[in-house]
Amino acid sequence: MSKKKKPFKGKKITNAELQKRILQLFKQNPSKKFSPKQISSMLHIGNNKDSVNAALQQLKEKGLLRHRAKPKFKLKPKGLNKLRQTVTGTIDMTRTGSAYVVTEEQEDDVYIPAKRMNGALHGDSVKVKAFYPKRRNKPEGEVIQVLERANDHFLGTLNINRNYALVVPDNPNMAFDIYVHNQDLRDAKDGEKVVVKIIEWPTKSKPTPSGQITSVLGVTGSSDIEMKSILINNGFLLDFPDEVMKESKKLKPQITPQEVEKRLDIRDYTTFTIDPLDAKDFDDAISIRLLEDGILEIGVHIADVTHFVKPKTELDKEAFKRSTSVYLVDRVLPMLPEKISNELCSLRPNEDKYTFSAIFHFDESNKITKEWYGKTIIHSDRRFTYEEAQEVIEAEKGDFANELYALNKLAKELRKARFKKGAINFETEEVKFKLDETGKPIGLYIKQRKDAHLLVEEYMLLANRKVAEFIQKKGKKEEIPFIYRIHDLPNEDKVMDFALFARELGVNMDTKNAKTIAKSYNEMMAKVAADPGLKVLESLAIRTMSKAAYSPDNIGHYGLAMENYAHFTSPIRRYSDVLAHRILEKNLKGMHRVNKSKLADKCLHISKMERKAMKAERESIKYKQVEYMQNRVGNDFDGYITGFSDRGFFIELADVKAEGMVKFNTTGDHYIVDASRLKARGSKTDKVVKMGDKVRIRIKSADLEKKQIDLVFTENE
Repeated sequence: MSKKKKPFKGKKITNAELQKRILQLFKQNPSKKFSPKQISSMLHIGNNKDSVNAALQQLKEKGLLRHRAKPKFKLKPKGLNKLRQTVTGTIDMTRTGSAYVVTEEQEDDVYIPAKRMNGALHGDSVKVKAFYPKRRNKPEGEVIQVLERANDHFLGTLNINRNYALVVPDNPNMAFDIYVHNQDLRDAKDGEKVVVKIIEWPTKSKPTPSGQITSVLGVTGSSDIEMKSILINNGFLLDFPDEVMKESKKLKPQITPQEVEKRLDIRDYTTFTIDPLDAKDFDDAISIRLLEDGILEIGVHIADVTHFVKPKTELDKEAFKRSTSVYLVDRVLPMLPEKISNELCSLRPNEDKYTFSAIFHFDESNKITKEWYGKTIIHSDRRFTYEEAQEVIEAEKGDFANELYALNKLAKELRKARFKKGAINFETEEVKFKLDETGKPIGLYIKQRKDAHLLVEEYMLLANRKVAEFIQKKGKKEEIPFIYRIHDLPNEDKVMDFALFARELGVNMDTKNAKTIAKSYNEMMAKVAADPGLKVLESLAIRTMSKAAYSPDNIGHYGLAMENYAHFTSPIRRYSDVLAHRILEKNLKGMHRVNKSKLADKCLHISKMERKAMKAERESIKYKQVEYMQNRVGNDFDGYITGFSDRGFFIELADVKAEGMVKFNTTGDHYIVDASRLKARGSKTDKVVKMGDKVRIRIKSADLEKKQIDLVFTENE
């Protein structure tokens, strides 16, 4: 008798996500009725019937569902939902000045005509009065309140007139020019690139915002200005406000006896850091000691940022506002002023430093027998670069060779156990550039991750997991709100579609439950490493995954196969870790509960800023790739098809990892893209081209302004 397959059942999801999925289910089945029990089963979630029922009632109150024969619900026809309702969301503005409000409160985005924007700008959080117009099935609305501005600083080109000036924003989604009084120009000249701060927002009666220039960047065209543009356009200020710098300058570096008395003094423990060659902020160190009975003590020591950055200070407010350091190709925009990140908190060698530590005892079978968390003082004995540590590991000789050997051996066992439990090994390629003194790319390479990198990663994962586990266990009877790093299950429909496409390329996936999917992903990645033609599967697999985020609702981390996970190990560059340190410290001895609702709001902001930072990083890489290819126009390359649009094929160049497009109108054929967007067929030749196909292409042009590479197939040139 064959065994019955277990359902693809996942973990609990948040109420907002639950409502969104329920509504999507009803819209896919508009004539059907479902009970809470049926919905829970069909969505493959871990939420109980009560939480599903609560979400259904909330959707009913919003006028989106109606109650049929109890306990069943049905989608409410749009003809019955013409009453206006208020929703909140984020503005996604078009070039015409109209916009869409993306909201979690309903599946459809709300269209806002330009005349009803009422001063709202791209990225703003807004409250909208929404309704269904006659003879339309899509909701429209009007902005009734701007809840939070996405940006108040904008980059643009200055146009000076006789009595006033206008800044024309670079961002095409910014539908307004910004008025500037001549006395607020700060000596900027006509045609120069400037940063302007809005001091008076647009209204119905005055649709043009006004502002004052805060920075003059100069004539457009340089790589430096383009990198600054990327930061500003993504909402990151180039400089810290004066009041933040004043607070930073007042901080004292001295180690005081009074503070040492409060901490565990481990300055005599063997301790070192391992970081990139160009790193200046060393925010984690590792210590190792061999104790009696074969016990190995490993300490993960993290810069004690919260000792210097106190709540409600200007430093803290600015760190929260930024939420993250931003890493572009040729620079880092720090979350904290350099005095803190590179001096006071950096765990530099041969200096006493304040740290927050997680210390673990491992027995000879690699099991944790004891754990301890608390404030410490350390003294790093050595600063390793990754390359130096790797050299010692491979040669088995050099500074701290025995310690690095023991750390690496244990790290490999921890890594093996993690993957056995179901962690997914997405080892995506990271492009790095060689730059000349002007910042121009003269070469590129793929960053290699060796044992030294994986060693550090494994101990940081360990500390992050155990800190979250500590809080979860302590709050078992009464929840202690904490900032978790969560990662939901992949979208089941996307997984099924991906599995069908992978099968076409000869890769089979077991999709019967979350664990077998993770195992299939890892098996697939091993095949991708051996066959470049399968490389497209990696990016497609990542698209099936949910995005990791911060939340006080702990649904676990699917990608890492961890029920409890947080970010604790990088407070110099992530505000999430600052919050984790504060909450952990207050709960080491007693019990302390922060306001969960306020913490949830902070999590949303931090997650949003993280996404902005990632977008800025991708844009900087794209810019440098296009800049690198400018000197290679006319050259031929091998490439792989990575996607389709209505206009052409997306191609990734095999050697340089840059992506460009072959437009259909250059091929001599008329291609029809399949609904799956995974392949296209030529109507003249009947030729089928699919994702992952290897092609030979020629660089036609590389447009830095558009950040765009145009390609042609060599056979059509």
